[in-house]
Amino acid sequence: MPNHKAGGVVRGRLAPCHPRPDDSRIVGTIRIYKEESDAREVGRLIADTFSRYNLNHLQPVERDLFLGPFRHAESADPARQAEIAKMIRSEIVLVAADGGEIVGVLRGRAERLGSLFVRGDRQRGGVGSALVERFEKLAWLQGGRRIHVAATPYAVAFYLAVGYERSTGARRMKVFDGTDYLYQPMRKALTSGSGGSGSDSGVCTGDRANRR
Repeated sequence: MPNHKAGGVVRGRLAPCHPRPDDSRIVGTIRIYKEESDAREVGRLIADTFSRYNLNHLQPVERDLFLGPFRHAESADPARQAEIAKMIRSEIVLVAADGGEIVGVLRGRAERLGSLFVRGDRQRGGVGSALVERFEKLAWLQGGRRIHVAATPYAVAFYLAVGYERSTGARRMKVFDGTDYLYQPMRKALTSGSGGSGSDSGVCTGDRANRR
């Protein structure tokens, strides 16, 4: 799914989110994701945020194509939940937790930020940038020196604020069973002191093809 976590629309337009560096809300705790206890809550967060900020212009049937297994995030079926948990797995998965609730999640690996989602009521409060900062530090330790991300148009302003740059023109890709999804390739060169900057602007999603 495109990133940005984790994020842009197809055949539609969303006003870009602009960073608000004066927002002083508390970020909470950034920690490693625990599949056994976190998967269901994270699945719901991804489904709700991606639907609300990226797919809200689509009819339900078409929206479900882009959500893939996450369209079943509210299901109690163990098989559905196992499929969602499998989709969340990645080399690096971080969550932002506050007051016992997960308010953001980031997935990626050493040289790619796969997806970033922040709960609607916690956007522009520093959650996204805190997740990116921790991810970049872990990516550096794993040998990552340049991070790539497929940012949706909704998320471009956020990634620019935390030091990423456009690497090519906008492109389109498939997301689960949905096609023609618009995204903006972006990248950032890391240094030993990399750690992110700026403030969270919203929902971001990423990865080419059907990976989160």
